[in-house]
Order: sequence, then C-alpha cells, then structure tokens
Amino acid sequence: MDDSAPLKILRPWRGVWRPIWSRRESLGGFSFLISIFFVGMFSIGAPYFISNNIAAHYLETVWDPEIALDRSLPVINWLIIPYVALYLFYPATLALAPRDDRGRMELALGVQGLFMATMFCVLFFLLLPAEIDLRDQLDTHWETNPPNWLEEALFTFIHVSDNPWNAWPSLHIVHSTLLARLITHWVQRDHHESRFAKPFLVLLWVEWALLCVSILATKQHYLFDLVTGLVVAFVFWRMFIRVIDMVEESGPDKLASESGWSD
Repeated sequence: MDDSAPLKILRPWRGVWRPIWSRRESLGGFSFLISIFFVGMFSIGAPYFISNNIAAHYLETVWDPEIALDRSLPVINWLIIPYVALYLFYPATLALAPRDDRGRMELALGVQGLFMATMFCVLFFLLLPAEIDLRDQLDTHWETNPPNWLEEALFTFIHVSDNPWNAWPSLHIVHSTLLARLITHWVQRDHHESRFAKPFLVLLWVEWALLCVSILATKQHYLFDLVTGLVVAFVFWRMFIRVIDMVEESGPDKLASESGWSD
C-alpha cells in the first residue's frame, strides 16, 4: 500500500471494518449499509455533539471571528430549509453508493474521511472556541417577518439540538462539500448515461449553494466559518480523491486483503 502522508492518514481501519466487510453481502447488501450508518453516527455525530456541549457549558470564546458584515447580512427565514437539508446528504450518500465491492470500500473510506475532517474541526472547536452571537437578529427580524409553521419548527429543532458554538470551520460546509463531491463522483462515473444524472447533479449543487448562503442567513454561522469550512473541505477532498484512486488502481479485493479486512 502507498505510504505517502495523505494515504497514511486515511489508512483503512482494520478493527472496525474487518467484521463488517465479512458480512457485506448479508441481507442483500443492506447489512453493510446499516453498519455504515451506525459507524458514521458514532464516529461523526458523537464528536460534534459532545464538543458542542462541552463548549456551551464549560468554555468561553477565545477569539471572536465576527465582523461587521456578519450583522449586515439579512435574515432569510426560508433558508432554514436548505440548512436543515444537510441531514439528507447522509442517507443520499448511502442510497447512491455503488452496490459492488469498490463502492462499498469507497463508502467505508468516505466515513473515515468524514471522521478525520470532523476531528480536525473539533480541535478548533475546543482549543479556539467561539460563541456564535447572532441569534438576537432573528428575534428582531421576526417582529415584522415571522416565520411560517414549517420554518418555525425547523428553527426550533436547530436551536434546541445545537448550541450556538462549534463556529469554525463550519462542519455544515465541510460535510456537505465532501458528500456532494463524493456523490458527484459516483454519478458521473457510474450513471453518466442516465438522462436523470445531469438534472440530479444540478439540483444537488443548487442545494449546496443555498446551504452555503443559509448558514449566514439563518444566523447559524459567521462568514469566517464559511470560508474556513470551504478550505478544510478542499484539503480533505484532495486527500480523499487519492484514496479513491487507490481503490481503483489496487482493486477492492487486493486492498481489503492488504488492509486486513479479509484473509
């Protein structure tokens, strides 16, 4: 296996994937997807929410990235919908992953990539915490422009479940960018002949663009969070595309054997 730095960082996890890989065909392949879901939930979701609550209850702002422009940007109620739509990216990735061993390995390594990107961001959340002190603008805006029932429900869900910390780099941006790039890679490679491929990708990237705007217009993040999130996503995608190339070049069977996933 290539031991260059990016690939060493994303080296396949033997202990996690070996038992899962051995059962990858169970239940028509759904056993693997179910396992991926739970590994992702604990390895990606848990670090975010744990660090978010630690910051909210025990930490103080070390450096405030807020600039005047952050408060000049308007509140746009309906953009809470594309903001929350991030949570559709995860099941969409599971649904669109190729059902062969190459796709399964790419999906597993994709979870590892998201985990590494998440932990990188968590370091900043805990070492350089910053409270996102913008929600007062929502109250002012809603005095004359109240949200409708759906918008209100989504804002409530976000405000109850997510403390206004974990500012930068924005994981909303990091995760959505990496998942959109991975989905695009699969669609262009495996479904390029489908007449639905291009419209789907247009819809995907329009949603991504709206999501980028939404983190500002819903007062969930600062502009600095957006920029740093894009930078982190770019760096990790450059590493991850090399891992995808490694799967393509070595083949899933050989790579699984080299990684200790199979005998």
